[in-house]
Amino acid sequence: MTIMLEEIKSQPEILARLQVEAEEIVGDLAAKVMDRGIDLIILAARGTSDHAAVYGQYLLTYMTGLPVALAAPSLVTLYRRPLKLANALVIGLSQSGEAADVNEYLAAAREGGALTAVITNNSESTMAKSAEHLLLCRAGVEHAVAATKTYMAEMALLAMFSLALSTDQAAMRAEFAELPRHIAATINLEEEIKVRTERYAFIDECVVLARGFNQATALETALKIQETSHIGAKGFSAADFLHGPIAMIHRGVPTLFFAPSGVAMHGLLETALKVRERGGELIIFSDDESLLSLGKHSFPLPSVAEWLSPFTCITAAQLFACYLALAKGYNPDRPRGLTKVTVTH
Repeated sequence: MTIMLEEIKSQPEILARLQVEAEEIVGDLAAKVMDRGIDLIILAARGTSDHAAVYGQYLLTYMTGLPVALAAPSLVTLYRRPLKLANALVIGLSQSGEAADVNEYLAAAREGGALTAVITNNSESTMAKSAEHLLLCRAGVEHAVAATKTYMAEMALLAMFSLALSTDQAAMRAEFAELPRHIAATINLEEEIKVRTERYAFIDECVVLARGFNQATALETALKIQETSHIGAKGFSAADFLHGPIAMIHRGVPTLFFAPSGVAMHGLLETALKVRERGGELIIFSDDESLLSLGKHSFPLPSVAEWLSPFTCITAAQLFACYLALAKGYNPDRPRGLTKVTVTH
């Protein structure tokens, strides 16, 4: 078994542990936000952590109604612009805690009056040691270069924070409590995914589509495939895809669709039909029979609330990326030319 697979399979346990061990510190941060009257949240990250931030942007806005933005660290690190953030919360995300540009952005945010917090997996990192509020992923050391369990832990902490900021969400809290079980059920798709990815051993491109909460899934899935299989995988919002990029679809192009039940599903169904009309080969991840029936290959996901579906979707996507790399003869644990910590300024 590869290290990447081991880390994918550890995710139900990690999530169950986070739900217990991180509850108090997440609640403390939420209380501080409410005490200060915060009316803006900014999420600063790079790479995989930036995709977790995309999920956080959707979910925090959905749960609180507050505007949530993704930071542009270069405005601080390259253009040296001051920040005015007296009523803002800025959360930095980095699995290593050594993202230099995110750390610099956090420092500038504090100087600009912001309340700051960090989400990281490394308690000894630069980010952790400088944090006003530290939310640890508690995922254990991640040995594979392609991040899996730390991505899920980052999303889980953002979900817990969103729940802590909202009121009267007993049903949603109960749904979240059941999530480790659903992730474990998704991991049971492993053998089916392994067999079906063999068909794609010789592809050099693919498209990944989703929408809403799963916009993060499309971006992160494309990145995982880029990292481990070294091909031109491109992730899009299904809505944006219709505004031009659909022209890239031609016969046989593998197109991964993440389309769980929810309000975004109807539009995804229409987009899937248009891709099929152009000859694209559909690979469907869904809990809906009407969508699953469209796929050349389809993978039935557990049925969960739409706001939690990025957890089950990305679990299946991680398995797909890992087995695609293996089918192509690559080691998914050690992608060529990549290291675990990438430093940008």
